Amino acid sequence: MSSLSRARVARRIAAGAAYGGGGVGLVGAAAVGLVLAEVQMVKRHVGNGHAPYAPRADGLYGYDYTGASPDEPPLRLTMLGDSTAAGQGVRRARQTPGALLASGLAAVAERPVELCNVALPGAQSDDLDRQVALTLSDTARLPDICVIMVGANDVTHRMPPTRSVRHLSAAVRRLRTAGAEVVVGTCPDLGTVEQVQQPLRWLARRASRQLAAAQTIGTVEQGGRTVSLGDLLGPEFEANPRELFGPDHYHPSAEGYATAAMALLPTVCASLALWPAEEERPDVSRHEGFLPVARAAAEAASEPGTEVVAAMPTGPRGPWALLKRRRRRRLPATDPAPSPSATPSPPPTPDSPPAPTPNPSGHAFPSTPGPT
Repeated sequence: MSSLSRARVARRIAAGAAYGGGGVGLVGAAAVGLVLAEVQMVKRHVGNGHAPYAPRADGLYGYDYTGASPDEPPLRLTMLGDSTAAGQGVRRARQTPGALLASGLAAVAERPVELCNVALPGAQSDDLDRQVALTLSDTARLPDICVIMVGANDVTHRMPPTRSVRHLSAAVRRLRTAGAEVVVGTCPDLGTVEQVQQPLRWLARRASRQLAAAQTIGTVEQGGRTVSLGDLLGPEFEANPRELFGPDHYHPSAEGYATAAMALLPTVCASLALWPAEEERPDVSRHEGFLPVARAAAEAASEPGTEVVAAMPTGPRGPWALLKRRRRRRLPATDPAPSPSATPSPPPTPDSPPAPTPNPSGHAFPSTPGPT
């Protein structure tokens, strides 16, 4: 499907979400049913019968910076969404996307970052209402930045795309109204799941990209930014699936989450005005520029790692957006240091790693050394 065709479909889905429609489909129902059959077969093997497990990574990151600006409280980062946002598929808290982003943000800001993760494995976009309510429940600890990663379960469970985008748009609007910046990692490419074969792989990719483009329109119109997760960021996933997917062959591995976090971090920092000003201007050498938002959304959906942010008021061709192809930045690795108020970790499952053990300073660190 061309970017123009995808832009038209995405615009129709977003319009249906805004005006209450529900009949716009991603692909034919029979085709989606075939994709679902294969994806559900894959998902039955995820966890090998155990409840979904995602390491608990809530807490303080960059605590070495606590004395640098004593008058500034830690930045607050909240992760929302599904199993990808939660970090299902890895065994160590420091390997989750939330921990990686918190560590990277702390290093760029030279300021501690407090991470709270309310994402739920298996969640669809209609769970965002609950997650946002939980995020905003403590008015004294509202987030500075929220990262949402959601969409794959909407496709596999056949949620109407207009309904999916409606829930996401409402979540972004509520978070922005509360004063938080919002970055959405759009629907990943289900065509990269190894066990999904052609031609169903092509159909899964098409459905994923259509939803991702519509998510971008809905998010940008509410004042958020998006980063295309696509095939979880780059051709390396298709070239090295056994390295970048986890043991269940469905969720990303530690290397896969690091790849995604490296692409999200520049946009997270830019949304907080922590990125160099010269990098905020479009770079024509990287084919960056201003486009109608639907066109920008369609192009981003087909190119992993691409950012879309609102740029101009509505014109004759609708809202305009800036399409950015930011360079990925390597993330510093630090072990999580949960604060005393962090939510306790759930009981470990048989395949879970041991819980962090406290050290004499009162911080809790994983029992194994962090990556170099």
